[in-house]
Amino acid sequence: MRRQPLRLAILEAERTLATAGIASPRVDAELLAAHVVGVERGRLMLHPLVDQPVLDALRELVERRAAREPLQHLVGTAVLGPVEVAVGPGVFTPRPETELLLEWGLREIADVAQPLVVDLCTGSGALALAVAASRPDARVHAVEADPAALTWAQRNVAAHVAAGGTPVTLHAADVRWPDLLVELETHVDLVLCNPPYVPDGTRLPPEVTDWDPPAAVFGGPDGLEVIRAVISASAALLRYGGGLAIEHDDTHGETVPALLRRRKVLTEVEEHHDLAGRPRFATARRRPLHPA
Repeated sequence: MRRQPLRLAILEAERTLATAGIASPRVDAELLAAHVVGVERGRLMLHPLVDQPVLDALRELVERRAAREPLQHLVGTAVLGPVEVAVGPGVFTPRPETELLLEWGLREIADVAQPLVVDLCTGSGALALAVAASRPDARVHAVEADPAALTWAQRNVAAHVAAGGTPVTLHAADVRWPDLLVELETHVDLVLCNPPYVPDGTRLPPEVTDWDPPAAVFGGPDGLEVIRAVISASAALLRYGGGLAIEHDDTHGETVPALLRRRKVLTEVEEHHDLAGRPRFATARRRPLHPA
């Protein structure tokens, strides 16, 4: 069988994706090529020639990506911090922006031995697993209400444990329940949450509207329905001095901090921006019992 240059196939894929309006055609083309060849993206050039079946598989994936199927669904995984999790239909795909929230959270517990961490609205489990991978001594709990997403989280936690990682405790529960994790109340060192926060009716890319579960994206008319519940739950869960970080829509840069400040038990409210300068997540701490 005659072998073909992989470089030319990647250039063809890039042109196809650019014509389809994909924002990062070169990156996507190389990542898809790396997936079908079975190597890391940085090692693609070590495989200058490939067989026709590889080229056919690449063209098929490029056509699906040009039709706006998410890249992560095509390769089957998404990366968040130190972990790679399985994703696909029925679960929200983790976004790179959430790594900033993760980094803040890890700094919060840097000096805490065996920290107790809760990830609300865990979806694929990526955020909880990223904490567990970064802090093997942490006791991590993750909450998810949607059965389909919970199945993905169970799969990812099982893979993490099978690879030698510390367990993450999953809870099939809704953040709006008044008795959420009552056994952990006032003991949690850190609460993290990437909730559904997009206002209903917002126009979004096809990769989101056609593939992400609507319940994991939209948060009610103002996008704050779940966030309000997360704030209430976190105020009960956190120990004195414990930290909270909630990702939000870029239109909520003033609203979410205001909601946090309304809770008298919370203090040190701050807004944080993503790398593009957009409001992205808000943080707070449970007010100490005896202020210094």
